Amino acid sequence: MCGIIAVIDTNQVPIAREALWNSAKSMDHRGPDGQNIWINPTGAVGLGHARLSIIDLSGARFD
Repeated sequence: MCGIIAVIDTNQVPIAREALWNSAKSMDHRGPDGQNIWINPTGAVGLGHARLSIIDLSGARFD
């Protein structure tokens, strides 16, 4: 299962890139196929995600 994290700063202190990255890496078990972060230019909003690629091997069809 993929995971997402969002941080919104309300104290006018820019979000620390390393702290956000560590938060995304802590979700490694949720999505080991890739992590990334984004912080807006003012440093007030930060997003992170952990991606899990799912390949359906069952061959099930839904008509």
